[in-house]
Amino acid sequence: MNKMFKKVLAVALGATMVASMVGCGGSAPAGSSAAKGSSSAAAGSSAAAAAPSGGKVKIGVSIWSSTDVLGSQCKKIIDEAAKALGDVEVQYVDQGHVSEKVTASVEQLCAAGCQGIIICNSSDTEMTSAINTCNTNKVYLAQFFRIIHKTNSADIYKAATDSAYYVGAVHENEPENGEKLMKILLDKGCRNVGLIGWEQGDATWLGRWEGYKKGAEDWNKAHANDQVKLSEPQYAGTTSEGGSKAAEALMAADPKLDAIIPAGGGGDPLQGAIAAIERAGKTKDIKVVSTDFLPDLGERLANGSMAGESGGHYCDPLFAFMMVYNAVKGNYKDFAGKFEEVNFPYLYVSSADDYKAYEKYFVDKLPYTDKELQDMAKLDLEGLKKAAASLSIEDAAKRAGN
Repeated sequence: MNKMFKKVLAVALGATMVASMVGCGGSAPAGSSAAKGSSSAAAGSSAAAAAPSGGKVKIGVSIWSSTDVLGSQCKKIIDEAAKALGDVEVQYVDQGHVSEKVTASVEQLCAAGCQGIIICNSSDTEMTSAINTCNTNKVYLAQFFRIIHKTNSADIYKAATDSAYYVGAVHENEPENGEKLMKILLDKGCRNVGLIGWEQGDATWLGRWEGYKKGAEDWNKAHANDQVKLSEPQYAGTTSEGGSKAAEALMAADPKLDAIIPAGGGGDPLQGAIAAIERAGKTKDIKVVSTDFLPDLGERLANGSMAGESGGHYCDPLFAFMMVYNAVKGNYKDFAGKFEEVNFPYLYVSSADDYKAYEKYFVDKLPYTDKELQDMAKLDLEGLKKAAASLSIEDAAKRAGN
């Protein structure tokens, strides 16, 4: 009787945790499952996560937001892949890049019976808990838009390498991204650049910042009489309000400001920054570049409220999803002792004409058909890496027969 009581209590606690997490930032959108209590699902269990009813693979997605500009695009391509494969159930948790919610999201998804999880964490330190939780529950784990820094986070990198359940990381070349965006501004004549970050310590943000600084430093070395000044960052979090306040602070601090880089954060900080510039009547005076394409980017490139942008990378989590899917299915094996990474390319636009081609193959429709998604799931890991690296506007056009 005592054992039965403990079992019922564990299930009740697990369900309560899920409900409270959804209330404070998690999400269980239509079409995804709510967490189901089971004795094998509680965090800390040594048993592998139980398969969902119907024999479907259940994959959890820990994301900053599944509803903002970039997050909703990520959700769209993942949901389409799950539909195309036919044997996948997906559950989302929105964690707002708040550290305690990031780590709790992994526990929640394990408790919900997920056999694999893909995560966009906000800092390397959160991955210690995420890896340990997945090891304990025998749940496969992959990162998207992120990679653990091999040098700065050596112990965490080793934990990932040693893990039999850490599948790998899908990420972009962020320093290169930062350099290219800085070059767009420099080529347009900007010399006083304000910088907006989202969360201090975020590995992706730090990589972009490294690129912005290098772009400015290289320019200054080559142009002694035409120097560029890059501000220290204002931090905005991942909200539009934060982006607006950060832009206002930058404009107040430097009357000569002629450019702002909202470094990213899902798109909302960028929208807030643009709104602040518009309210100040400085749309023609302050050029903006950023990462994470807005839905009205074509119009903004035409009217001058955006000078350029990198993005189109919403398929990044698709490849993390495919990695975890194949791990659960037993197609990808033997992860312990190695660290797998998938490099994903950014797309760059700096004019309305640039954007039209992107819009045709990435906005008006997804860059992959259901058949192509099904074929992608059959690739070995090296084949998947090549498919990720080859994605471009030209690649999408070629596959579309144009």
